[in-house]
Amino acid sequence: MSGVAPGIAAWGLMTGVAMVKSGMSTVEALFMAAIVFAGSAQLASIPLILAGAPMWVVLATALCVNLRFVVFSVHMRPYVMHLRLWERLVAGYLTGDLTYVLFVKRFARPATDQAARQGQMAYLVANGGVNWVAWTVCSLVGVVLANAIPTQWGLGFAGILALTGMLCSLASSRLRWVSAVVAGVAAVAAFALPLKLNILTAIAASVVVCLVLERVVLRPAPPSGGSH
Repeated sequence: MSGVAPGIAAWGLMTGVAMVKSGMSTVEALFMAAIVFAGSAQLASIPLILAGAPMWVVLATALCVNLRFVVFSVHMRPYVMHLRLWERLVAGYLTGDLTYVLFVKRFARPATDQAARQGQMAYLVANGGVNWVAWTVCSLVGVVLANAIPTQWGLGFAGILALTGMLCSLASSRLRWVSAVVAGVAAVAAFALPLKLNILTAIAASVVVCLVLERVVLRPAPPSGGSH
């Protein structure tokens, strides 16, 4: 995580600034920065909170934005089910987009022996800890120094660059490239949908298209007949 932590830190810094400059009090912004470890959900819900939107709208928006973590959790389940409940909760809380990507790139399958399992969890929690510190500390700094840091600096774009770099490193097959392109096109096409539903639309479109391609185009040919 050390390689991408500066981008996450810059993103967290600008999120802290955005919270204050959008109208939240310093106390509210500090509280949110300290306990909410979800940048995209924060940025999506802040305008709704300030506009006085019903709580269900705020929660539904945050849920839609974070639906990707349902997919992450399903994939991560075999890796963590040997842990106690509180340990799984901590690991889940610390798992972000980049920590998940780094973990699955390093460990293609769950370990079977105790020592290897401990190594996998140490890697996951350590990366998550670095990510959490970079994000949370800089979010708090952004709240405190909100009036001294101009939003025109565009530091939040550093976080997007970090995510983009990781995305490109994962696009190791034609099907994954198709998935990325379909998701991007769908997200932009459905941008006008309320409650950030364009993200859910992008996920659904990408999954459906790739499942169809995998079954129809990439399906292995049947074995040829004949005697041997």
